[in-house]
Amino acid sequence: MKYIYSAAIRLYGLGIFAASFFNPKARLWIRGRKGIFSRMEEKVKNNRLIWFHAASLGEFEQGRPVMEEIRRRYPVYTILLTFFSPSGYEIRKNYNGADYIFYLPLDTKQNAARFISLIKPAMAIFIKYEFWYHYLVQLHKNQIPVYLISGIFRPGQVFFQWYGKWYRKMLSYFDRLFVQNHESLALLHSLSVNNVTLAGDTRFDRVRQIAASTHEIPVAARFKGDHLCIVAGSTWSADEDLLIRYIHSCDETVKFILAPHEIHEEHIRRIIQQLRRSYVRFSEAKENSVSDKQVLIIDNIGLLSSLYRYGDVAYIGGGFGKGIHNILEAATFGLPVIFGPAYAKFNEAVELAGLGGAVSVAGMEELQSHLNHWLSDKADRLRAGNVSKDFVHRKAGATSIIVNQLFPGQLQ
Repeated sequence: MKYIYSAAIRLYGLGIFAASFFNPKARLWIRGRKGIFSRMEEKVKNNRLIWFHAASLGEFEQGRPVMEEIRRRYPVYTILLTFFSPSGYEIRKNYNGADYIFYLPLDTKQNAARFISLIKPAMAIFIKYEFWYHYLVQLHKNQIPVYLISGIFRPGQVFFQWYGKWYRKMLSYFDRLFVQNHESLALLHSLSVNNVTLAGDTRFDRVRQIAASTHEIPVAARFKGDHLCIVAGSTWSADEDLLIRYIHSCDETVKFILAPHEIHEEHIRRIIQQLRRSYVRFSEAKENSVSDKQVLIIDNIGLLSSLYRYGDVAYIGGGFGKGIHNILEAATFGLPVIFGPAYAKFNEAVELAGLGGAVSVAGMEELQSHLNHWLSDKADRLRAGNVSKDFVHRKAGATSIIVNQLFPGQLQ
């Protein structure tokens, strides 16, 4: 299996290289790793260094509270952050919570040995799903503690299959696995993996930080005024098609803040071409000219987490594709949450729906029913919103559990 894995990794690298001639994301993947060891040798000082690795942006957000808490409590350590995907690296390459930020070199035996020899970390922290065999072997060989944080395990994963023995061995290289839920804990125990702590999901800590530090957006405040407002975050085309149909069917006094996942010009124009109600793009909005518009289209990044404060109900996109985006940023502001049907793999969405703070919709009829209900029934809207806010509040605390176990007193 080791040889099959190594061959597959090299084939993957070759596939990305071939795709880079016509795919911009693959081009960034290749370009970002060009000369990476030379750049690291020039910049990285390995004195008391902690290495964090995130696959992409979502995993980064889960690791971020731990990084920032370590920096706050133990400033003597420097932090190296690596990403596998351009969608994480390109957005967070200037993040000031880490001292060094790079792409992760491809997981070959040679790369892993050179990487670990170069950075000599005091510890390594992988986030959620990251299991890179050669890196884990090198960390183990060099007696460097390695941890998984915000881990989540499901019966369908390769570790729990009859053919998964080789993959299960990777779990033994971790000094401790911090998992999000009881199911993950039970699954690992079923494999006699006992170096596990049920810590919870660090994103709950992150969204509470966000809620406490959001800034006012005067244009959004003036746009909302005294009207009911639905904030639709991280939407894709399928979500937007549904929402625009609803916009056309509802009272014109209801406001909509629409923040698409993709904000390139072609996508924004697609939305505009469908709308038959008054709208304004955020990039063109002025405080004195937005109050008479029904739809505010967000065509830049970095605002969504602050925009939820202007909502009465939130719609979270992605549920008609591979899976929903972050519902917790909306929930922490006390909003009822709506999303599409692809949410079963998102534990927080399953739990919140079970509590009555969120609902899933499969089409226009259900969307119309739930939105009309929450817009017309203030008492139930506030009840559902309070359920959401309390849910986030009760689930917070994973960061402290993790950091306290990473630094039990002797590493000061």
